[in-house]
Amino acid sequence: MIFESKVINMNLLAPISSIMTTRMITVKPSDTMKKVEEIFRQNSIHHIPVLEDGKLVGIVSKSDYLFFKRGFVDQNTDALLDLYRLKVWKVGKVMTTKLAKMDVNDRVNVALEVFRVNRFHAILVTDEDRLVGIVTTHDIIENLARAKMAVSAYS
Repeated sequence: MIFESKVINMNLLAPISSIMTTRMITVKPSDTMKKVEEIFRQNSIHHIPVLEDGKLVGIVSKSDYLFFKRGFVDQNTDALLDLYRLKVWKVGKVMTTKLAKMDVNDRVNVALEVFRVNRFHAILVTDEDRLVGIVTTHDIIENLARAKMAVSAYS
C-alpha cells in the first residue's frame, strides 16, 4: 500500500480570531443544570462559557455535565429525583473556573501548543477581558480539513 499526502499549509501564525467560533451560547452561574442539559441536547456543542454581569467566570463542558449526571444516576435512580437535581443544582457549583484563555491576537500555533500540553479541548478567547470567542480542538481539525492538510490519497 502506498500512502501519499497532499499538504497545503494552514497559517499557524494567523491570529486565533481567524478560526475561533464567535456565535456562542452562554449561561450564568445562577442558571440550573437543567438549562445546561437542554442546551447540550438542542445544540451540537461541547462547551458553554459562563458569564456573570458580562464577565467570564467559568465554563461548563459536556464532560463536566456528564460527570455531574453520573454522580447522581445509577440504574435504580428515580427519573423524577434526577430531574429535581438538575433543576436545583446551579451552574456555578459545577463549572470549571480555572480557565484556559487566549487573547484575540494570539496565534493559532499557541492554541495548538496549549491543546498539546493540556487535557482540555476548549480555549476561551478574550479581547480586553471581554469574551469574544472560543476555539476548540474541533475548530482546529475543521480548519485543517478545509485547508486539505488532512486529505490523503491511498492506492
